[in-house]
Formats: sequence, C-alpha cells, structure tokens
Amino acid sequence: MTIDIGLRLARGRAAQNRNLIGEAAAPRAQLAWPWLIAGLAVCVVMLGLRWALPFNVDVSWWLIVGERVFDGQRLYLDILETNPPMAGSIYFLGVALARVTGLRPEAVTIALMLALMTASLGLTWWLLRNSKLPGRSAAGALAVWAVALLGILPMYDFGQREHLALLFLMPALAVLIRRAGNEPVSTVAIVIAGVSAAVTMSFKPYFALGVGAAILAATLQARQWRILVAPENWIAGVLVVAYAAWIYVSFPAYFTQIYPVVRDVYLLLAAPWLALALSGATMLWLAAVLAVLLLQRRHKPDAAVTVLLATSFGFAVAFFVQRKGWGYHAFPMVALSLMALGYAVAAVDPVTARLRRLRIAASLAAVTILANACVWFNASVDIRKLEAAVAKLGPHPKIMMLGGAATIAHPLVRDVGGVWVSRQEAFLIREIVRRARQEQSFDAVTSARLDRHVATERDGLVADFRASSPDVVLVDNRDSDWGAWAQADPELAQLLKPYALVQTIDGIDILKRMP
Repeated sequence: MTIDIGLRLARGRAAQNRNLIGEAAAPRAQLAWPWLIAGLAVCVVMLGLRWALPFNVDVSWWLIVGERVFDGQRLYLDILETNPPMAGSIYFLGVALARVTGLRPEAVTIALMLALMTASLGLTWWLLRNSKLPGRSAAGALAVWAVALLGILPMYDFGQREHLALLFLMPALAVLIRRAGNEPVSTVAIVIAGVSAAVTMSFKPYFALGVGAAILAATLQARQWRILVAPENWIAGVLVVAYAAWIYVSFPAYFTQIYPVVRDVYLLLAAPWLALALSGATMLWLAAVLAVLLLQRRHKPDAAVTVLLATSFGFAVAFFVQRKGWGYHAFPMVALSLMALGYAVAAVDPVTARLRRLRIAASLAAVTILANACVWFNASVDIRKLEAAVAKLGPHPKIMMLGGAATIAHPLVRDVGGVWVSRQEAFLIREIVRRARQEQSFDAVTSARLDRHVATERDGLVADFRASSPDVVLVDNRDSDWGAWAQADPELAQLLKPYALVQTIDGIDILKRMP
C-alpha cells in the first residue's frame, strides 16, 4: 500500500512538472514565432535586394582581378590595385569556385558572402550563448536586427571590404564583450577572437582603429588592464605582422610600385573636413549614438553597448582619417552604432507603462535611422542606358575606358559579357592630379613627381591599347575632359582613328572600332 501511494504521488508530481514545463514553454514558443517570421521576411528582402540592385563597382573589378590572377597575370605588376592582397580574398575564392561549378562568379560571391554572414553570426551567438548580458532576453529580436544590419543595410555596398571586415570582426567583438563583463573566455574563443581581429585588420590598416578602440573599451569597462595584453591580442598581432612580411616577400611591387602612387597621388583625394562632418553617414551615426546614450543615461554602462559604441567610434575615426567620404567607408561605424542601439532597446525592461512607451519609441527611432541609412548606402550610378547601348555593339566586346570614374565601366563590362583590357580599374591618377591642381599649387619637386606618375599611367594605357585593340572605347566627357586630352596626345589620337562615335549618353562617348 505504501509503495502504491508513493508511486501515485510520484506520478502526480511528474505530471504536475510536465504541466509546468509545458506552461512555461508555451509562451517561449509563442514569442519565438513572430521573430522567426520576421527573420524569414528579412532574409527574403535581403535576397531580393541582391537580385534588384546593381553589382558593386569594386566587387565587380575584384572579380576581374581574380580571373586575371588565375590566368597567370601578376598582381601589382600586370594588374594595378592599391589595396593589399587580403582585399581580394573572398573574390578570388568566388572566381575559383565559379570555375569549378560553372556558375557566374557574381552568384558564387554573393553565396559566399551570405555563408560568411551566417558563420559570423553563428560564431558570435555561440561565444555569447551563456553570457549574463541583460539583452539576452530579447535574443530573437536581436538576431533579426543583426541580420538586417549585415544583410540589408549595405545595399549597393554589399560585399565591399568594409562589409567583409565587419563580418570577420563580429566574433572578436563577442569575446571582448565577455572580457568587458569580466566573464570567462575559453581557449577556443581566444583563438577565434585573435584570428577574427587579425583578418579584419589585414583588409586595411585603418581598421586597427576600430579593433583598438574595442580593446580599450573592454579594458576600461572591466577595469582589468591585463585585457590590453590578452592572448587574443598577441595572436592578432603576430598574424598581422606575418601577413605584412608575406606581402613584402611575395609582392615586392606593392611597396616599390604601388605605395609611391598611394603616397604621392591617392592621398591628394581628400574631402573637406566640414563636408565629412555634415555628411549623411555622420548624421546617421550621431543620431544612433545619441539615441543609445539617452537610453543608457540612467543605467550602469553595459558591456555590450560599451564595446559596440567604442568600436563604432574607432571606425568613425577611420572614416575621417581616410577623408574620402565614400559610402562603404562609413558602413562599419553606422552598422555598429545601430547594433548598439538595437541592443540598448532590447535591454529596456518594460515593467512599467512608461518603459513600454520608451521601448516602442526607441524601436521606431532605430527603424527610422535604419531606413534612412539604407537609402544613403544605396547611392550608385545608373548606367543602364549606357549598358544597353554597349550590349548592342556585339557579343563579348573588348572594352577600354578613358576616364577616372570606375562606376562607368564596372559592372557594365561584366554585365554585357565583355572583356576588360586595361590593367587598372580606372585612370584615377590623372583625374586626381588634375583636380588637385585646380584646388592647390605644388612646388617644382612635387609637381615633377606627379607628372611622372601621370606619364606612367598614360604609357600603360597606350601599351594596353596597342596590345588589345579594344572593340569599344568609352570616353568620359561628363565631368572631365578625357576626349580633348586624348585628341591632344598624338599617339592616342592616332590609336583612336579607327574608331567612330556611335552614341553619347549622359556625356559619355561610345566609340566603336570600325572594320
């Protein structure tokens, strides 16, 4: 009898526990469904944008670079590019896989970017899965927000180096957030963070500003100075030094041929400080940062918010230091500030009506800033008319462009199935020097050095022209004087004699080689 009563009581307690578990699990399941649906909607929009938006100019160029490298040409000698080799990493992989699968490199590259984004967010979640962050209760909303920021926000700049760098940086930021919260970090996490930070900084030296700001913020938040010399920082430092040494040994032309051009010419291309300060990117960044500070003003500084905002600030400094004002340069700072804002909204505990209203208002503000940022990052040049005109001139044309605007020829040349016959993306040296001389004067030594760079670029243009005999030549007379410049050069004028003007679209002459 006693045993029977005990079994009945045990069964009753088990049934009661199952009911309690079911009651607790039901709300979680109900809460998960809306965010799952929202996540699917965000993914649909993200994929739709890849189909609807034009391919990015620099990503298209790097696919050409990758194809030429695989065909035996030498980077920095036969192909002129100012970025270090890491800039072409994922594009080279896209070209290699495209040749194996028979797919278009563009499609493979987009798939690689999406896979990288999935891996980045997956690793970030895994590294933070057992953290004590206040925002963990809104994990579903934060996941959807992160996908929107990394998959939709880039818009036209999807796949740019800054986009890639931020995807690689996310796991390192997760570890730094744990450091900032004085939470334990495993050996595996340390290795992941070190590699993550190293790859990020290998894209551009400027990105060290973002990584350094994150490390400093974690150190101050945790009040643990040993974070400055944490093992992942040593791993990152050693890998970056090894990478620089590899470039020096494997690509000496990067230092002997490319660096002097960057030093003497490309640094002349600088937007006014006031224009940078008043740019749309800066305004969006400031709006997001201000919103975060308002939400956090009565709270103890949160580890995640501190690290994300500090990293955003570091990338904002990089944006100003580069002084170009280009959209993709601003992507990390804007994306990270919005990431911090999303987390700050999630950390608001809506226990009172006032806090619920605050959370709703902050959410609307975050979405509004995101929508405006998407519009800003979608700045691209409409070349559809030009592309349609070139496509009518024959299949697989060999194309050259006289002009300094890379957006004219790329991705046009790939979209029409053409072959790019120039050793560089666009003739930026002459264009930069021409504009710089309109705004400032140079001493005789500097002027002579600039003339040599312009002459070297012109000689390369002539050599490529003679070697390839392009079928189509695009001449940019929209914002510059490339047509008059070419006609004033006896050798170029002679090379252009077999060509006839087919059409002029928005100031761009389309010349076709006559039989």
